[in-house]
Amino acid sequence: MKIDRELVLHIAKLAHIDLEESEVDLFTRQLGGILEYVEQLGEVKQPAEPFSFGSFLSSRTRPDERIPSLPVEEALRNAPDRVRQFFKVPRIIP
Repeated sequence: MKIDRELVLHIAKLAHIDLEESEVDLFTRQLGGILEYVEQLGEVKQPAEPFSFGSFLSSRTRPDERIPSLPVEEALRNAPDRVRQFFKVPRIIP
């Protein structure tokens, strides 16, 4: 697919973006370069070798364990304002 000036202006119109003349030329070049690169990727015939470090990509989680929580006094020690055992925050719902 060839990216030309009219296509960039059409895309900008669909996206509700006002482009200046220099931006239209810049985006025409950039989008054309991107499509050329994608076409090069499509020409690859052999599959890529899997990563050798694939084991590092797995998610490692720790088991859930019940531990004691922070004492209330310690949690509220630096609170700017509090009411009994709770943080006092500004009202946000009228």
